[in-house]
Amino acid sequence: MSRISTPYGPAATADDVAAGHDLTGTRALVTGGASGAGLETARSLSAAGAEVTIGVRDLDAGRVASADIAATTGRAAVVEHLDLADPVGAQEFAARWRGPLHLLINDAGLPAVPELQRTAEGWELQFTANHLGHFALARGLHDALAAARGARIVAVSSSAHHFSPVVFDDIHFERRPYDPWLACGQSKTACALFAVEATRRWSGAGIQANAVMPGAIAAPQQRHAGQEVQDERALARTRKTPQQAAATTMVAALSPEFAGIGGRYLEDCAEAEPVADDADPDPAAGGVRRWALDPAAAGRLWELSEQLLAQPRTAAG
Repeated sequence: MSRISTPYGPAATADDVAAGHDLTGTRALVTGGASGAGLETARSLSAAGAEVTIGVRDLDAGRVASADIAATTGRAAVVEHLDLADPVGAQEFAARWRGPLHLLINDAGLPAVPELQRTAEGWELQFTANHLGHFALARGLHDALAAARGARIVAVSSSAHHFSPVVFDDIHFERRPYDPWLACGQSKTACALFAVEATRRWSGAGIQANAVMPGAIAAPQQRHAGQEVQDERALARTRKTPQQAAATTMVAALSPEFAGIGGRYLEDCAEAEPVADDADPDPAAGGVRRWALDPAAAGRLWELSEQLLAQPRTAAG
């Protein structure tokens, strides 16, 4: 199976990819749409005519972003509160959605959090915000996506997935020492595995999901990033503007090369090269670990995620 390429390269912008697309009548939901690549994704979709909703934790920041989008495109985004660290709230958000949803862009996420933090359920925070919240949201929106008859989901992963597979024996760091990069890595691997299994389960309903690595940008989401990832030599290959970082997301969302195609991992506007799981962890080198595309792991993660969401909510002990 040959890798899928597009006419766009590492320097392309979201606007480049959106050019020529008339998205009138297209409804899109962008999580994390108040800043960084999420904001630029929402802006480019709006400029192409889409009806865009941005799901944000901070409503004030969302309103500022919507006004900014309106000033540059003439179309304001709808702003809704959405906290992906609260999967129950994400399910409630999905239950309130009315009508079809053509594009679900899962852009919101936490970077490497220095200290172990847990949710009300006792779950590790990054795994919850980066994977479980989006899993709950997408599952709740299944019927809306199916009603679009050709919906696409874009799961924003990261080169941090090179640091760790999903460690099923201790996802929430209950027995092993907490490491921020292992936690971030497994959560971003989970994002990619979600795309694999969502495509397997939902392609019959016309829903395809792909994962993307947008590239390193100076954005608020990097507020926890340590000196290791601030090293310019490590970031030189992937440093992008927010508009460039959003380009790969837009390729997964709009490019005809990925119509009817799911379960892939994209970077620099094309399908990424596979990297052996036992290779040295060098995110700056690019590519996708095989563990992030493993169908068995993807199925196991889906079942585990369903089990976690079915548990009664209890306070962390």
